[in-house]
Amino acid sequence: MAPAAESVPIFPAYDLGAQFEVMRLVRERAGVPAPRALWYEPDPEPLGMPFFVMEREDGLVPPDVMPYTFAGWLLDAAPEQARRLQDETVKILAAVHDAPVRPAELAFLGAAGLRAHVEDQRAYYAWAHGGRRIPLLERAFDWLEAHWPQDPGPDVLTWGDARPGNVMYRDFLPVAVLDWEMAAAGPRELDLGWMIFLHRFFQDITEALELPGMPDFMRREDVCRTYRELTGHEPRDMDFYEMYAALRHGIIMARVWQRRIHFGEQPEPADPDDLVLHRAALERMLGG
Repeated sequence: MAPAAESVPIFPAYDLGAQFEVMRLVRERAGVPAPRALWYEPDPEPLGMPFFVMEREDGLVPPDVMPYTFAGWLLDAAPEQARRLQDETVKILAAVHDAPVRPAELAFLGAAGLRAHVEDQRAYYAWAHGGRRIPLLERAFDWLEAHWPQDPGPDVLTWGDARPGNVMYRDFLPVAVLDWEMAAAGPRELDLGWMIFLHRFFQDITEALELPGMPDFMRREDVCRTYRELTGHEPRDMDFYEMYAALRHGIIMARVWQRRIHFGEQPEPADPDDLVLHRAALERMLGG
């Protein structure tokens, strides 16, 4: 279901029809085990807001809270099991990106391309944080402009929120691929950078608490090697795409913290950069 306006949503809009269509496309064209999308109801009358219905699936999901790097079934897995899960998750990206989908069939996702994607993020930042600017995130936007890829390459269908936490597994194999609200048409590296950075985000939190975590999981060199072997595509400009992932995640996390402030769950920080949970990591990245 789309969230109610009074819940202070994370995103300005929730196009459930687009999510429904993406799930159908990746299941039918790419063989990705997105849950079968049964029907979409744009009329808010029945439940108070638009919704769609999909088939139920059972499996294990690496948790975000507390992160899977702290405890749980994935952390406890044998190294070969964790690597199997990693490789199978990268296979999802390869299948989505190589899906036989014509550009015209992705028009419902909006403008394609890296420039359009970044400008959409600028608009999202202005919507989410225009009332109180976050200098650290604006520095990251400036860094992107100074390090823009010479050739972003052709646009493909991208998952958007590509990470193990959006997958159900059984025996370390994907059985349901979830959360398609950030899908877009753009370079393949959008998904690769996001997947690599999101693990780094959890790993940094874990190491800050002096826990070992999973330092050998989702390493850039391993993810990119597997992806190259599957697709023949050599990932490019990964410093750029991981920085972009850190920026995008920063906008989202700052919005999450602002929701907590709105509902009285925490005080507003004196320094707006502290709204970015991974501030230290982003500052290190900007520093080279």
